[in-house]
Amino acid sequence: MLFLFVLPFVSFVITLFTSSFGGTGAFLLVPFQVSILGFTSPSVNATNLFYNLIATPSGVYRYAKEGRLVLPLAVIVVAGTMPGVFIGAMLRVTFFLDPRLFKFFVGLVLLYLGFFVLHSSLHPSVKIRELEEKFKEKVKNMRESSRYSVPSSAVVKTKKFSIWMVEYEFWGKTFSFLTLAIFMISFVIGIIGGIYGIVGGVILAPALAVFGLPVYTTAGATLLGTFLTSLFGVVSYTIIGYPPEWHIGILFGVGGLLGVYCGARLQKYMPERMIRFILSVIVLLTATNYIWQFFSV
Repeated sequence: MLFLFVLPFVSFVITLFTSSFGGTGAFLLVPFQVSILGFTSPSVNATNLFYNLIATPSGVYRYAKEGRLVLPLAVIVVAGTMPGVFIGAMLRVTFFLDPRLFKFFVGLVLLYLGFFVLHSSLHPSVKIRELEEKFKEKVKNMRESSRYSVPSSAVVKTKKFSIWMVEYEFWGKTFSFLTLAIFMISFVIGIIGGIYGIVGGVILAPALAVFGLPVYTTAGATLLGTFLTSLFGVVSYTIIGYPPEWHIGILFGVGGLLGVYCGARLQKYMPERMIRFILSVIVLLTATNYIWQFFSV
């Protein structure tokens, strides 16, 4: 009976924080399943992807409702990660059956990206610093007046979407990125995510931060991309003979559903640099743990 409450609680706590930067916490649920539940077969990947299907919709809804969902970014992310996830799934059941090997590989990638995000949190761009000041002012106004509402400029407005470039405006600032660059990064991250069963949201978030895109606008897109790609991933793993452990995925998903929604609501009250710093610490700790396990055995 305790089992029915522990799994939702664990996923709720994890997603409450990870959803603020567009992640579902699936990358932290893998070690829990392996170490605590003794679940080590490739089906753990499929279970994580199935968990994403339950956990992400509430967060996507919240970001969309608040006008902070960059649809062009989500489209590019899905187009890149979907084929990558299938390739990753095939690699997982062939070359990465040894848990130590694939966790070591992902650990190196997370270590690399973690340092990138840490650098961006300690040395933010001018645009990010200006957004920080606006959010501080917003929080101050919300404390002084219960009627304070988010200004119309604090929503995403797409200005350009082509095969070459995407450009959008958020809170008076314009942000842009090359379409092909995000597509290629999403494809590579999709392979890594397919191997590990996390789709790649937690890896994609720091990659987008490197492009100078504020996490206030990218989190919703990565969550939407995670949902659609996870659906494809679950089907892929089921076809190749490693379906999810449905009951575990559902229990995790219930807690994740609530955690992602609450995290999406809390995100706008957290400074941009704080979110990035928390993300970098989580990623670096996870990476260090994986690498340590590889050499300690």
